[in-house]
Amino acid sequence: MAVESTRWGFLYCPKAGLQNPKKRWDRIALELEKRGIEYDFVQSENSESVERLMKMFINNGYKTIVIVGGDSALNDAVNCLMHEEKRVREEIVLGVIPNGLMNDFARFWEFDEDNDEQTVGWLAQRRVRKIDLGCIRYTNQKQEKCHRYFLNCINVGMIADIMNLRRQTRRLFGSRTLSFITSLFVMLFHRMEYKMRIRINDEVIDRRIMTMCIGNCRGYGQTPNAVPYNGMLDVSVVYNPQVVQLIEGLWLFATGRFLNHRSVHPYRTSEVVVEEAKKALVGIDGRLMKTPVGEYRVTVEQEVINFLIPA
Repeated sequence: MAVESTRWGFLYCPKAGLQNPKKRWDRIALELEKRGIEYDFVQSENSESVERLMKMFINNGYKTIVIVGGDSALNDAVNCLMHEEKRVREEIVLGVIPNGLMNDFARFWEFDEDNDEQTVGWLAQRRVRKIDLGCIRYTNQKQEKCHRYFLNCINVGMIADIMNLRRQTRRLFGSRTLSFITSLFVMLFHRMEYKMRIRINDEVIDRRIMTMCIGNCRGYGQTPNAVPYNGMLDVSVVYNPQVVQLIEGLWLFATGRFLNHRSVHPYRTSEVVVEEAKKALVGIDGRLMKTPVGEYRVTVEQEVINFLIPA
């Protein structure tokens, strides 16, 4: 049964390991009630349930759907929405309240996980902007042609390992900063480089590479100048530095000056073709995905999602 078009749907994704997730939702609900926002709310059981619940909201006619979660939950919601016809997508506005292990896309818009009053206040003003999505098209292990959309970035190589390790250590330590430092420290003793062949614009890169980030947005600090509304992807390719340069690079990465490192080679493009990247792990919006088989292609689709942004 369809609901009123003014009624919002909230998909709450509790953090893994949180002892009392109801407390966080109660704080958000209080702010919604203060502003007279009519809404319905569902809570995901796990990461696999996000797309199912998102589909339920869409099928029941909700026109404003807010994900209370992190980058991975938002990624699942976007991919579910992109399965719909364009006429359906055009009527739906997506929003986010950061509540994940990694909230990089929300932080790009200056949404603060610790300031629900400000976040809900901004959302209540319902300022909508069309945003871009990146898309990776690849072949899986079953030789099936697949694709997946992303809001923030795709990582290929060592940083995909760090993102995966950071997610695990965040559950262990609880602190975002501590988990990040721990992940970087572990990776110092686990250096990797991969033989890659990549086409970016008119250039072919054929050499050993430590990591590559393809950003539709700021890419966890690796594509800090990327924005999800210019129809372009920012790419950072990192060649294998010496140990001293690696430590310097980690410091620049942690302090937001990643592109200043001599081993980082930045590009701006509308398409990246990875012809070869054997054994290099691939992460999409902070979540490890199964390594594609053979060549894969990353492009950008311009202005395909309606998104609630700060006033």
